[in-house]
Amino acid sequence: MKKETRVTHHPKVAIPPGNEALVDPIYRSVKYTYPTIESALSVDARKEGFDYTRDANPTTRQLEILCAELQGRDDSVAVATGMAAVWLAVIANLEAGDRVVFFVEGYRPIRAMARERLVRFGIEFSMLSVHDHEAIEASFKEDQTKLVVFEAPTNPMLQVPDIEKIVGFAKRNGVTTILDNTFGGLHNHGSYELDYFVHSLTKYASGHGDVMGGAVIANKDKIAKIKPWAINMGSTMDPGAAYLILRGLRTYYLRYRRHSESALTLARHLEQHTRVKRVFYPGLSSDPGNILAEKQMHDCGGVFSFDLDADGATTWAFIDALELFHTASSVGSTESLVAPVQLYFARDLSEAEAGVAQISESTVRLSVGLEHTDDLIADLEQAMAKAFA
Repeated sequence: MKKETRVTHHPKVAIPPGNEALVDPIYRSVKYTYPTIESALSVDARKEGFDYTRDANPTTRQLEILCAELQGRDDSVAVATGMAAVWLAVIANLEAGDRVVFFVEGYRPIRAMARERLVRFGIEFSMLSVHDHEAIEASFKEDQTKLVVFEAPTNPMLQVPDIEKIVGFAKRNGVTTILDNTFGGLHNHGSYELDYFVHSLTKYASGHGDVMGGAVIANKDKIAKIKPWAINMGSTMDPGAAYLILRGLRTYYLRYRRHSESALTLARHLEQHTRVKRVFYPGLSSDPGNILAEKQMHDCGGVFSFDLDADGATTWAFIDALELFHTASSVGSTESLVAPVQLYFARDLSEAEAGVAQISESTVRLSVGLEHTDDLIADLEQAMAKAFA
């Protein structure tokens, strides 16, 4: 074989039987082949084999199987980002004339999806409060309402929806349920009869802030319904990203537990602080959502929000004075982050809507990382001293 040919047709390295790699390889190939056309058309090949990475990839498939198992479901589809997962689960279950229900307390890009984009396809929406069960039930009874998308806990104010009630209303009225479980995590809420879970795997699953990804998780019949959409939309996750998320998941339980313990420590500290009016974290016994969270979740994660006893300018000064908390809108990574809630998450809300969501100019959201809590508390204190000097 000429060397010009050899650089394209590489030598194969076969691993002897019983000799296994402890870390699975990354399958970077876009294309896959079979020895014959007939073998490529076999039942096994069509069901479990690989042809083109936009359809399926061994590394990405490994991640999908793991995510489904952790969430207590049969199957999943991995996609490029968390919002791609939300879009896939929503758009594959709606058509023109349908209505989607979402909540004012929720994630701003989901509100934008419904209010600014789905309406262009003739899909209507209702934006309610996640705690207004009477309005939720009434909306679900309307024939046009086909789907509800919500979070547990909500982002950014850590409100705790009653999943059992919302799912009960939906089941009685034939409404498809989608739970954005990014804050709750892959180990929470799997016992509830939700149709679809969506996750931003960028957050706790990856855990290191260096890769983006999303997943839709459900039972096989529901994944079979939406998988053709994912393939045709081209929302495929890159196998390199899948590998990094798989690596991150090796420490998922250790990290989520540490995030939750540290967040509770900081929330308790700020709850007693003279410069803080209120802390929003369902792990606190004083939080209105605590009893429900203890029923629904194993732990409450590393994110919480609080209101400073200050105006907007002082709130920004406090955020700018922090040294270990970096100003960024993501969550779930090793480093601690801080965000001005009104600016980052509520610019689309009217004053009345922001009031329902309990967001003000002095609201701050923290994503607590893996640093020592003594250092994080010291950073909060020095920032308080500077901002309120």
